[in-house]
Amino acid sequence: MNEEKVNRFKSKILDIRKSEVYPAEILIENGYFKKVTPLTSDSINDFGLDFEGIVVPGFIDAHIHIESSLLTPTNFAKAVVPFGTTSVIADPHEIANVCGMEGIEFMIEDGKRVPFDFYFSAPTCVPATEFETSGACIDSVAIEKLMKKDEIIALGEVMNYVGVINQDKEIITKLEIAKKYKKPIDGHAPGLSGDDLEKYINMSISTDHECVSFDEAIEKKELGMKIMVREGSSAKNMEALLNIKDRINLHSKQDFFHSVSVYDFENVLKNPIFDFLVTDDKESKDLKHGHLNILIKKAIGLGIDPIEAIKMVTINPAIHYNLNSGEIANDKIANFVIIDNFDDFNIKKTFIHGKLVAEDGKTLFNPKKPFLKNTFKLNKTIASDFDIKIENNKSDLVTVNVIEVMNNEITTKKFKANLKVEDQVIQANLKEDILKLAVVERYGNNNIANAFVKGFNLKKGAIASSVAHDSHNIIVLGTDSEDMTKAVNLISENKGGLAIVNGKFEKILKLPIAGLMSDKDLATVSRELEEINKIATDFGCKMESPFMTLSFLALLVIPSIRLSDKGLFDVDEFSFIDVYSV
Repeated sequence: MNEEKVNRFKSKILDIRKSEVYPAEILIENGYFKKVTPLTSDSINDFGLDFEGIVVPGFIDAHIHIESSLLTPTNFAKAVVPFGTTSVIADPHEIANVCGMEGIEFMIEDGKRVPFDFYFSAPTCVPATEFETSGACIDSVAIEKLMKKDEIIALGEVMNYVGVINQDKEIITKLEIAKKYKKPIDGHAPGLSGDDLEKYINMSISTDHECVSFDEAIEKKELGMKIMVREGSSAKNMEALLNIKDRINLHSKQDFFHSVSVYDFENVLKNPIFDFLVTDDKESKDLKHGHLNILIKKAIGLGIDPIEAIKMVTINPAIHYNLNSGEIANDKIANFVIIDNFDDFNIKKTFIHGKLVAEDGKTLFNPKKPFLKNTFKLNKTIASDFDIKIENNKSDLVTVNVIEVMNNEITTKKFKANLKVEDQVIQANLKEDILKLAVVERYGNNNIANAFVKGFNLKKGAIASSVAHDSHNIIVLGTDSEDMTKAVNLISENKGGLAIVNGKFEKILKLPIAGLMSDKDLATVSRELEEINKIATDFGCKMESPFMTLSFLALLVIPSIRLSDKGLFDVDEFSFIDVYSV
């Protein structure tokens, strides 16, 4: 197809509402589908089609935190357009916890510099809880200002479900503001069930992306929630939520089961039941291999009808969030993708507002380097800052509460262990995989909290990160206090990053933008991330995404036990607990 014909073409298209593929003539004006005319000849070869393959709507990630990719919005867009993504609904609460309104404005303005549709939700939980120190506060007054912006199309995930259930005045005011502006409210309620869940949903909270089991998702779905099936870098829930056995069991209990044919029942099973496919948090090393296209292919592999899978990243989010896209129809934004077929699902071309932005795996635009003032305010740490001391202790053993983590999960378990005490300092136990963990506050108060963690299997050195959800203080784990302090100081000196050290060896992936994002492109960031992940593996770590898993250990709204700069936190009880008992 030549350049002159870009505004008018003939091709096979996916009519997402009819779930049909047919040849059509498309007219595009000013970035919108002006007219879509089906072609009715018996032989599509008669039409001289301009594209081989099928034109489908551009993909929409309905829930993502761009900062978790370690990329700026512009570099994120450059990374994902070759995979068919044309729009995202991003919750910028990561940068908001660091920089407040200035950070949100940075994300919006940076996103405008490239051909890509960035939509944002207004962060509800900045800070996420009162039990940690963050760099900013987004109160209800700020939420009202944000809701007036065209770029803000929803209220961001309401993590403080305890506040909602207990009718906390500030969080309820934020919900009422969203309803006033008629914008959807996203949820975040891991494990919430029964009466508490009903109270939460009854406040007009419409989505959830935290379901880790089919039963949890079904309970929320039956109460009216739209369910986001999450498949990120750390949390991978697709197989649990789209499990064929659970779908068979559910449908076999329905009234229609004994009156349908085997063929019809097989078609019923191809329905995913749930609503959206989302990534939530996606590392650059994974974005290198694909984005929503991978999720669509995986859903198909789990027995979901290809068109139904495509709906989960096109028309479904577009309708829920009131976006003028998600389908190939008159007067809709001309965001579309050309795939080869539904079996291989290779992305051939991506168009945004009618313009070609990616072809054969290559992005056709290059963003300029962004700038955002960075603020790190912390004193240089010393090794003893990471020792847990017991004064006047007469026993050589103490019982400690340990955070236990699992690969590819962001939930944790509470684990008790007996650890040795030497010179009044509790010792790590590398043989039993019990390592030292600390959170170092970065906003000028110099708080440091220490604890223990199990599940990383690191045998030497320390790893640290200035990405630590959601307040983004520095989080560090290690085999000894000396390497931990070196890793923290390395991050502080560079005003943000992911660091790994062992004695005199040190390496850092620098994150100069708010301590959260690099100013470099996907190829560079993913290469550097893979390098430090490889070093962590060489040091014995068995985590697939060690730095992302580490970053969630400070998130106080995910069960069951976490660490903030103020202490060890029992999420189930929503209160601090002691690290040890003699």
